[in-house]
Amino acid sequence: MRIVIVGGVAAGMSAASRARRFNPDAQIVVFERGEQISYGACGLPYVIGGEVESFERLIARTPEQMRGRGIGVRLRHDVTGVDSGAATVTVTDRATGQSCTEPYDRLLIATGVSPVRPDWAVTPLGGVHVLRDIPDGEALDASVRDAKRACIVGGGYIGLELAEALRSRGLSVVLLEKGPEVAGRMLDPDYQRRVRAELERHGVDVRCGVTVQGLTGKERVSGVQTDQGLVRADLVVVAVGVKPNVGLAKAAGAQLGKTGAVAVNARQETSVSGVYSAGDNTESVHRVTRRRVHIPLGLTANRMGRIAGVNMAGGDARFPGVVGTGIFKAFDLGVARTGLTQTDADTLGLNAVSVDVSSTDHAGYHRTSRPIHVRLTAEKGSGRLLGAQLIGENHLSVKRVDVVAALLGQRATAQDLFDADLAYAPPFSGVWDVLLVAADRLHKLV
Repeated sequence: MRIVIVGGVAAGMSAASRARRFNPDAQIVVFERGEQISYGACGLPYVIGGEVESFERLIARTPEQMRGRGIGVRLRHDVTGVDSGAATVTVTDRATGQSCTEPYDRLLIATGVSPVRPDWAVTPLGGVHVLRDIPDGEALDASVRDAKRACIVGGGYIGLELAEALRSRGLSVVLLEKGPEVAGRMLDPDYQRRVRAELERHGVDVRCGVTVQGLTGKERVSGVQTDQGLVRADLVVVAVGVKPNVGLAKAAGAQLGKTGAVAVNARQETSVSGVYSAGDNTESVHRVTRRRVHIPLGLTANRMGRIAGVNMAGGDARFPGVVGTGIFKAFDLGVARTGLTQTDADTLGLNAVSVDVSSTDHAGYHRTSRPIHVRLTAEKGSGRLLGAQLIGENHLSVKRVDVVAALLGQRATAQDLFDADLAYAPPFSGVWDVLLVAADRLHKLV
């Protein structure tokens, strides 16, 4: 059996490793258009900010290590076409420009996502960046050394993390967001405002409701033109979202979902026999709503890759879906969410209610306790948990979100959460943890 994998980062290398364990006799070849494989892209802002010492520290496995496990890795090789009828792919060596045809018995498309670049961001000006992979990070890091004023366009995960990173490097930072608040699709409005206040407390100039119209400058960017005037900047980061790389899947004849990402079943199989898809380019099922969603996150990509690897190698595994759990750090705050926000529930027409609890992350009398805020959301009538949002001044405290995430996958109720036997000691929580307090109040409303 010959397994061909397109894309050598999270999903691709997870699939290759799992397929090798499951079928030691399979021939496995990974084509990666870049120069690195198996690295933690989520760590890129923390290298920029100095919390991680180098980009090399983000690399989990090298090509040599994977080859030592019997997995062929070809760097700087671009798969440009698929003939699913003949079960072949067309591959171009980017170093030589030569192309060849490679056969497969099973094909995995793990092509990830690309940063969205609005028309105004397609420019030859220096100092204009996106952040998706290690080369992007290296280019941004080089620009930071010569910059004084940064403008970040976009208030999502990457924009928020980079605001802190660039402030820590001594730059003045303006963050522009087209929507009414930062973290717009992650949190409810009052929690968004808490995040914005934290950014502003640390010197980030946050401007919401702003539309970017263009860039100014000669060889290097000098400003960002908006509908509310010019923002001076010698460094611009475009962080307005990502789009799934689906060109290869379309070439193979695979169906796309309503989200625009590749549609797959629970085995990560596309609509084309022998062709699989996994990772950030791929749809999944939301375990709370049962709807198809596109939520590109690191754990999801790795888990999809494992499922695809088992199945391509002859096994039978199923991907259970996602609940949309996310977490980030904004200066002194930890911020997390899972499942649905109240805004999400309202948009979907669900009969939902939320409660807010503000407390301390551990026993209030303990000298290290810090404030924590929790919003818990459930369905009226059934009491089924729908989601949670947490903000804590000790950023590690919001990992409590994992408790709710685990219960969402089991379609648990607010009462189930209240009944959970959570650990207690004064340095870790109050005897009634903030999640239990929230669950008790929520149960009384549903």
